[in-house]
Amino acid sequence: MSAIRSISLRQVLLADAATSAACALLMLAAAGPLEGLLGLPAGLLRAAGAILVPFAAFVGVLALRESQPAPAVWVVVAANAVWVVDSVLLLLSGWVHPTPLGTAFVIAQALAVAIFAELQFIGVRRSSAAAA
Repeated sequence: MSAIRSISLRQVLLADAATSAACALLMLAAAGPLEGLLGLPAGLLRAAGAILVPFAAFVGVLALRESQPAPAVWVVVAANAVWVVDSVLLLLSGWVHPTPLGTAFVIAQALAVAIFAELQFIGVRRSSAAAA
């Protein structure tokens, strides 16, 4: 199993963990008020926030390690990719009817997560290429 040592990858992982934790807190604590503002069901917001809690913890612990095992980083990249796809599918499904602000919220967080996934992907590839 290869390990990755990269300050920039660590920084991206830390930013992902912090952002995920902040979003989890927001969605868990303010699901009710956000429901009216975003047009997204409070239950969906709470569920998304609950999913983000262990994810943020995992990514944070991974980022704080001296080196990051490549398989663990690939798990984060894959989870982020699933989040992006699910966000797009949510908007296309017709299951929810978000307000324009809600649509912007879903798109903005999906774009941010896609950027994290891309930066993490690049970090893993560069580190793996350097180790070879």
